[in-house]
Amino acid sequence: MDLTMQLKEETFLKERGRLLNFIRNRVATLEEAEDILQDVFYQFIAGYETIESLDRITAWLFSVARNKIIDRYRRDAARPKKADVTTAIAGDEDEPLLLQEILPDLGNMPDNVLMREAIWDALTDALDELPPEQREIFIQNELEEKSFREVAEQTGVSINTLLSRKRYAIQALRKRLQAFYEEL
Repeated sequence: MDLTMQLKEETFLKERGRLLNFIRNRVATLEEAEDILQDVFYQFIAGYETIESLDRITAWLFSVARNKIIDRYRRDAARPKKADVTTAIAGDEDEPLLLQEILPDLGNMPDNVLMREAIWDALTDALDELPPEQREIFIQNELEEKSFREVAEQTGVSINTLLSRKRYAIQALRKRLQAFYEEL
């Protein structure tokens, strides 16, 4: 077995459990998690030469996993349930906003695929418009499910500052998505 193949195999064995847990905490079923894990390692094998540094393999794998999870949410109907989008978005500015509160339940109907894609595109565009600090805390807290304490420890930024940044992000997303829903 050549050295590259051995390194790929060792990486798979080393990171499999952590990646599976990471993915499993973000999708509905173990089967989905295993499918995504398989996609991640397929991409790892196919794109191994594009990874800039061996020190960055783990970060690269988790980044690919996160992207695959987001792609799965976009493609599938596994959307959080919220019937009244307008109330959730137009509600009290101080009220905490979670991602599932701004995504309507569209069910599994094929007619809703375009609507789901439009909503995710609007959310992605709205996130892109946020200042980097606000976007990062929103993504880490909502999509990566990191606690404010975890982010504070990693970045050295105080929890109160992170809470404030997320609140500003929420207000901006609420306004931007309200305009999107009104256009529909």
